[in-house]
Amino acid sequence: MSTLKFADIRVGDTLPPLTLAPINRTTLALFAGASGDHNAVHIDLDYARRAGMPDVFAHGMLSMAYLGRLLTQWVDQRQLRQFGVRFVGITHLGHQITCSGFVTEKFEADGEQRVRLEIRTTNQYDEPRVLGDAVIAL
Repeated sequence: MSTLKFADIRVGDTLPPLTLAPINRTTLALFAGASGDHNAVHIDLDYARRAGMPDVFAHGMLSMAYLGRLLTQWVDQRQLRQFGVRFVGITHLGHQITCSGFVTEKFEADGEQRVRLEIRTTNQYDEPRVLGDAVIAL
């Protein structure tokens, strides 16, 4: 993580992308344990199939956590002022997720210099899975 200066940031600047290992059952089980989200559609193949899915799939909040990692590899977490997402696609087993973001706005609020970012996860087919935004104080 580097020390960024507001004056050095430009609208359109991109964050260094974060590419993760393909989603597997171990990752889902570990996330379920860590988050307390044991929804069966994420960890039980039979349940997922009864729900009309071909297999279990990743928790949406896992993808949001990955985006949080993207942000905190760019700046210290104490600089995060806002972070929100919407889930636009299912992250299936085997999907390799890449997190990315870029600066959409520079502004001042509450006596701070801030930037707004558009952030997203995409799978290996460049299909968006999660879209969001964040505000960072610099």
